Amino acid sequence: MTATTLINPTDETVIRDVEHTPLEAVDEAVACAVVAQRRWAALAPADRAAALRRFATAVDGAVEELAQLEVLNSGHPIGNARWEAGHVRDVLNYYAGAPERLIGQQIPVAGGLDVTFHEPLGVVGVIVPWNFPMTIASWGFAPALAAGNAVLLKPADWTPLTAIRLGELALESGLPEHLFQVLPGRGSVVGERFVTHPNVHKVVFTGSTEVGIRVAAGCAERLKPSTLELGGKSANIVFADADLERAAATAPGAVFDNAGQDCCARSRILVERSVLDRFLELLEPAVQAFRVGAPADEATEMGPLVSAAHRDAVASFLDDSARVAFRGSAPEGPGFWFAPTVLLPNRTDRVATEEIFGPVVSVLPFDDEADAIALANSSIYGLSGSIWTNDLGRGIRVSRAVESGTISVNSHSSVRYTTPFGGMKHSGLGRELGPDAALAFTETKNVFFASN
Repeated sequence: MTATTLINPTDETVIRDVEHTPLEAVDEAVACAVVAQRRWAALAPADRAAALRRFATAVDGAVEELAQLEVLNSGHPIGNARWEAGHVRDVLNYYAGAPERLIGQQIPVAGGLDVTFHEPLGVVGVIVPWNFPMTIASWGFAPALAAGNAVLLKPADWTPLTAIRLGELALESGLPEHLFQVLPGRGSVVGERFVTHPNVHKVVFTGSTEVGIRVAAGCAERLKPSTLELGGKSANIVFADADLERAAATAPGAVFDNAGQDCCARSRILVERSVLDRFLELLEPAVQAFRVGAPADEATEMGPLVSAAHRDAVASFLDDSARVAFRGSAPEGPGFWFAPTVLLPNRTDRVATEEIFGPVVSVLPFDDEADAIALANSSIYGLSGSIWTNDLGRGIRVSRAVESGTISVNSHSSVRYTTPFGGMKHSGLGRELGPDAALAFTETKNVFFASN
């Protein structure tokens, strides 16, 4: 197969075919990127910063266009898609401040002067998943470009349209040719070549833990750095002293946003046993009120799943043994729809331990603080999570004890481009975002100047 036929997940109509990038074209793109990167790195930091701001301005002018593409290609609700496009603009503007702030150190030594420099790596390969095509792409390419690198971006087969448009906007804004290239295609061709090519000096991968392990192994063979943001089975821990009404009201958004196709989804709700019944009473109307429908409708909170294959994979978790507490609603007819579903499984059930990546949440009781921590940490994953309590000391203790990279207390929101993001255990390697993200795309060079 030399092309992917894109299907609109809302009505199952054909959008268009997107040609795959063949291996020889990947090698040609790398060669062109090497040349472009050297010129880019030679620019004054202020000039690189200005170029990134122009790129951000171009994205700002295309927010509605990008949002409509995401609605068409990914089935994201239009409100979410507009936010995502604006987020790309904001990430570019944020990292446009980095080129002039990649400042080294002067280190006291005897017999001379010692200084450090942050030098760009060269060409960086960024491999993006299908669930958040725009936002996750920007988390890789913006800080990498800011640090003086060239970027090759491989979008997911199912959802390449916004990435392709971002590549066009980069050129339209005046970013140098070949500095930022978008290469649609198979992971086994394009992504694999990022790992094996000697002139791609870092790989950023977001996707499944299984593929991430292969990327890490391939990079390790070549002593090539990688950043991996992988799967999740995050816990939303609700203690008896919490604001139960607020915790229950926000829980659907914490797991059903983007139809649950989110590695940070709080897909396990852990509730202190003494308030379990009350919490479920509050949760049921919140789930049933969660608006599932046409992504173009401004009122929609959740659209369809991304594909028929993925819908079938999610449905496979709900066999006859699944204890369904209650469900929301979803449209009938064409489209890859799946109603929000709340389960009451045992702790060791498959639905409570494996990443479903759909609008399915497991509610599990715990007995005390120690039990809550043990249950939260029983997963192989450790990406995100939330803690609900009115006890500040408990919030601090539990957040320190839970083995996850990004946690919120009395909120389901914990990912911001101004703060570090990444996972522990099988959820990832390294950190993205935050004030030091551009440094992750540099090598620190130490230089000693003798004074005699």
